[in-house]
Amino acid sequence: MEPLRFIVPPPYDGMLLKYFLRREAGVTARLLARLKRVEGGIQLNGKPVYVIEPVHAGDIVELFPPAGETAAPPEKLPFPVLYEDERLLAVNKPAGMPVHPSPGHDRDSLLNAFSSWLLRENRPAFAFRPLYRLDRDTTGVILLAKDGYTAATLPEKIQKEYRAVCQGILTGEGKIDLPIGLEPGSRIRRSTDADSENPVPAVTHWQALKNDGTHTLLSFHLETGRTHQIRVHMASIGCPLAGDDLYGGSREKIPSQALCCASVWFFQTGGEKTAAISVPVPEQWQKAFPNLFLSEQNMEASV
Repeated sequence: MEPLRFIVPPPYDGMLLKYFLRREAGVTARLLARLKRVEGGIQLNGKPVYVIEPVHAGDIVELFPPAGETAAPPEKLPFPVLYEDERLLAVNKPAGMPVHPSPGHDRDSLLNAFSSWLLRENRPAFAFRPLYRLDRDTTGVILLAKDGYTAATLPEKIQKEYRAVCQGILTGEGKIDLPIGLEPGSRIRRSTDADSENPVPAVTHWQALKNDGTHTLLSFHLETGRTHQIRVHMASIGCPLAGDDLYGGSREKIPSQALCCASVWFFQTGGEKTAAISVPVPEQWQKAFPNLFLSEQNMEASV
């Protein structure tokens, strides 16, 4: 893997390297500690250095983050790669696949698929670092960081658009600003009710794209990223997601919640360019709700 390179700007002339790395490069204390333990992990103008060395304008700082390893039994599972560069991997996660192994799903997770992909592609191992999570039955774009620096600095630069099919008719656009907490007596279900446990702020913006008389295709942007946020908020206004029987949705037309992370935007390394990755809504949706998609120009997987 190519090193991370930074050129010291004039305002940091004479500053200690550790302060440049923390303040300008955005290196976390945890990653800095790991880099110190890697031989040649931090270099200044091509030479290994200690972080107490001063830097000067125009100096080239290079970081060689440890690649890490992944430990999960490889399984021949779908692992559709949408995009890859030296720092990132984007995958279209199938519905029904948890991101990490869990009870009852110890060998059918995205991590198991990732382990198999590394072997098939004869890739050197690197740690499995999802930059956000998707529910097991939610499909769509998920980003994986190839190194600790990207994992620590990129999440705040990511923007996502979700698409979903809900029951009922919605038009226009709206905002749901309701705290979400754990439903009393449940370890899984979340709720916006006043008696929910440990509620946290949650804000969801929705836009209706089309309806077929019984269901509505929606676009979502989130200000917060709470567990089950879209699902709970839509149920709270009486429009649960189709297939989401945990929150009152019917499985008559589709066997799991119709929710997809449809598009992701992020700044590539160096902040010079914004990359956008999109996927079409699942074919299963198009078959279950044909009138919602007859004239819809679905997004093609793209960067």
